[in-house]
Amino acid sequence: EELFAQPFHPYTEALLSAVPNPDPRMRQQKDRIVLEGDVADPANPPSGCYFHPRCRYVQDQCSQETPELREISPGHFAACHFAEELTLAGVTASGELG
Repeated sequence: EELFAQPFHPYTEALLSAVPNPDPRMRQQKDRIVLEGDVADPANPPSGCYFHPRCRYVQDQCSQETPELREISPGHFAACHFAEELTLAGVTASGELG
């Protein structure tokens, strides 16, 4: 439940935004995060963070340094330089972004 309520990585936030809302009246009101750009080529990955070419929170450090996988809260890990600083949208039990 914590993963859904408070993601620590921008990619997780984008995935959660794609979760359909079970209430048909609310489906049109949901904001979806559309990732721009192409998925990185595993044979020729980008420098720094693998996700940085598509991340909407990208900063200079992201293209220069690969983030370490860190425990952000007990049992919750993320490989993002800014995991503790970002306030990312999760989803509520009703499927709404929160």
